Amino acid sequence: MATQSSIIWPEHFLPGTTDNWVSNERIVKDISAQQIWALLSDITKWESYYKNCAQITPPDSGSTLNKGDVFKFSTFGFPPLTCTVVESVAPQQSQEGRLAWMSKTDDGFEVYHAWLVEDLQGARVRILTQESQIGGIFKEWEEQKPNKMLLGHQDWLDGLVKAIKGDEVKETNLGGIGFPERKN
Repeated sequence: MATQSSIIWPEHFLPGTTDNWVSNERIVKDISAQQIWALLSDITKWESYYKNCAQITPPDSGSTLNKGDVFKFSTFGFPPLTCTVVESVAPQQSQEGRLAWMSKTDDGFEVYHAWLVEDLQGARVRILTQESQIGGIFKEWEEQKPNKMLLGHQDWLDGLVKAIKGDEVKETNLGGIGFPERKN
């Protein structure tokens, strides 16, 4: 039996103590953690496979997200969020990759978004993303069905996989419920 890695949570964002928490995961054959990392850690690539992001401002250090970097992007209808990378560890042989950022708006909304990518036995990769959110709008979203955050993050995972396989991102979960998304 294999044990899988998990997200390292700051106490302030501990799932179950915040207003909304979502978790999405994919396990895919014949894709590596390094392939996923190359697209995920390079913020300039996001718009090529994820229709729910725009207005990207890479960190001053370049396009690859490193611990301590500050970047901006808009998502889920929010104006560009200023985000600080709090974890960035590229995957290595038998070591998962970790990426996490946090953001706090002047309106008091707070988010912590974390990613895990790891190679599994049998030429498989595991991609896990989880986000913990604080603020009134997130309380509302947690109650709404379908949960837009859950659908949007699944689109992000699906887009990563499609991009690696060379497939175009066409329909999305968010588009399927009429949520506005960026047109390519």
